[in-house]
Amino acid sequence: MKWTDVTQLAEALHDKYPEVNPSQIGFVQLHNWVLELDGFDDDSKRGGERVLEAIQQAWIDEAA
Repeated sequence: MKWTDVTQLAEALHDKYPEVNPSQIGFVQLHNWVLELDGFDDDSKRGGERVLEAIQQAWIDEAA
């Protein structure tokens, strides 16, 4: 997975952290969790605020 795989990343986060409310996660924690996902393979520096916002929103949608 890459940073551009927003929906896939959100689904993976939802599966790994089902008890977490994604709207309560800070961007630093979200960034670290994405880096730790199995199958994630991209440059950590490419995960900027805009990408993290998109991932967080997709995760919120997935959790709803």
